[in-house]
Amino acid sequence: MTTATTSPPFDLAAYKPLDNATLAARIQAVRDQLGTRLLLLGHHYQQDEVIALCDLRGDSYQLSRMAADSGDCRAIFFCGVHFMAETADILANRPEKLASRGGERVEVYLPDMKAGCSMADMALIEQVENCWEELGEVVDTHDITPVTYVNSAASLKAFCGRHGGIVCTSSNARAVLDWAFAKTKRVLFFPDQHLGRNTAKAMGIPLDEMPVWDPYEELGGNSEEALRASRVILWKGHCSVHQMFRVEHVAQFRTKYPGIKILVHPECTMEVVDAADISGSTGRIIREVQEAPAGTQWGIGTELHLVNRLQQEHPEQEIHFLSPVVCMCATMYRIDLAHLCWSLENYAAGTPVNRIDVDPDTAHWALVALERMLTVSAGKAGG
Repeated sequence: MTTATTSPPFDLAAYKPLDNATLAARIQAVRDQLGTRLLLLGHHYQQDEVIALCDLRGDSYQLSRMAADSGDCRAIFFCGVHFMAETADILANRPEKLASRGGERVEVYLPDMKAGCSMADMALIEQVENCWEELGEVVDTHDITPVTYVNSAASLKAFCGRHGGIVCTSSNARAVLDWAFAKTKRVLFFPDQHLGRNTAKAMGIPLDEMPVWDPYEELGGNSEEALRASRVILWKGHCSVHQMFRVEHVAQFRTKYPGIKILVHPECTMEVVDAADISGSTGRIIREVQEAPAGTQWGIGTELHLVNRLQQEHPEQEIHFLSPVVCMCATMYRIDLAHLCWSLENYAAGTPVNRIDVDPDTAHWALVALERMLTVSAGKAGG
């Protein structure tokens, strides 16, 4: 699904010794040269120096949707991770958008191809297909709706599209599960077990009806009885950043700062979400801080760069990172000014690198699953 120039005129090694001011000036020069034909997208978890140069910032799905709606854009550089760039390619080049541009594609690039997502990598398409086949030996798969978190590969989104399933984000997961249960008895939820568990538990589904599927075990490590009794089959996957937050961290902050509000992402474990005051998507975390009275104390459990940025942008609030351990998204951190400048200057020179190009069949079925989500959520989504 990706193509890259094998002999670019500019060598990445030459960019790494350059200071940020030099790199930023060269990036800005390409932006000035290409104008509105170019869009730089920056996920909330990116480094500040990258965010400062981006045209749009937001969560993964929001960014893809905004970029796809741009009439002038012909090249997207996604400062995020691989699955985000795939989603941008799918949405920007869906049939009606292609028709409006006379068939001209919007090209999507990822400044560093090694910027992946450990959670997305915990559910490979071969594993999901094997799971579906094994489940079919125990229960009727026609009575299962596959649901994939937007933080997943395009191939998994396409799997859901082909099998009557759907995509969800952290802000519309409950609406998506309501939609799924209106048509089938069970849901297969991947790749993040915590978002699935926290959402289903809030809907009143008992934990003993939510077995975890381990792709490396026969029947996912479950008995046939447990699978027959299931309502939500959770994939054994997690976000390495959000799993770092612990209940004892919550307790420590409540002891040290009486009256503090604990605000966490639903990719955190069930125990942490249960101990928090508020659980919500990245967008909700930002809104809660923006709308809170001055002087509110927060312990926030999400990626470090976002928490630090909230501290800088809201000095009227007292904001703390909800962990004594530094936990940032290491794969997001791979996108730095050196990689961004290298990829942009290669593109401007006519020898692009790191293009993300989802094959037409995968893009079609992934779009089917994404459009089902849009129907459910009325276009209000966040990751």
